[in-house]
Amino acid sequence: MIGAADRDWLVAQVRAVARAEILPRFRALAAAEVRAKTGPDDLVTEADLRAEAVLSEAFAARFPEALILGEEAASADPSLIDWVAEAELTLILDPVDGTWNFAHGLAVFGVILAVAKRGVPVWGMLYDPICDDWVEAAESEGARFRQRRLEIAGAGAQARTGYAPLGFIPQRHRAEMAERLSGFGRVGSLRCSCHEYRMLAQGHVDFVLSAGLMPWDHAAGVLAVGQAGGTAKMLDGRAYHAGLTSGYLLAARDGQTWDRLAAEFSFLRDP
Repeated sequence: MIGAADRDWLVAQVRAVARAEILPRFRALAAAEVRAKTGPDDLVTEADLRAEAVLSEAFAARFPEALILGEEAASADPSLIDWVAEAELTLILDPVDGTWNFAHGLAVFGVILAVAKRGVPVWGMLYDPICDDWVEAAESEGARFRQRRLEIAGAGAQARTGYAPLGFIPQRHRAEMAERLSGFGRVGSLRCSCHEYRMLAQGHVDFVLSAGLMPWDHAAGVLAVGQAGGTAKMLDGRAYHAGLTSGYLLAARDGQTWDRLAAEFSFLRDP
């Protein structure tokens, strides 16, 4: 698929573009450099656009046979996502994940890059430009953070902390979701898939529940959690692939935790 030299090159490209296009704009954006897409909470900035343009051009030159799927390109042409399940090689890029945080000066954002084969993630990185560090995962090779292999330990029956997107839950299920979460431990949202998956892959939380799926938010994170020993599947039990854009995705620290939480959240599958 891609070799070690290609992976090192991808990591280097992401780091270089973050230094050149993202960090100089953090807490320095003019009003004209931020705009809403589908609504006031769905933002795009000049940093997103410039980082994606530079990285996409570099990726296309290095991997001319690949489908390059960036978040902003897909916003302009949603049909690009339809090709992911069939493409032999796809590079999936979120140039600034957590754009709302970034645009408001909150240092919880990242760059997500994944490589997929026919929609199945086989390599990915979850990069924090502020700290210049990343979780990297490869199929059958494990996940690492700062050269340390990640292995999520099981938490037993008391696994009750994590991230759940209450604001993305349909109104008909929101009250029940809020009631169920009231019996959990600390559950919130970082508004940034990159850091939510990093936290789970390091074993700092027990689960991440996601709705409104887009491949650039989840492909690398699902791989990282799985390679660190966790379990990530659609809430109905299907395997995740990057062509899925609807339904709920549940990632958990182990299979036992996944099973228990999937049963608890099963009401979300009702129409």
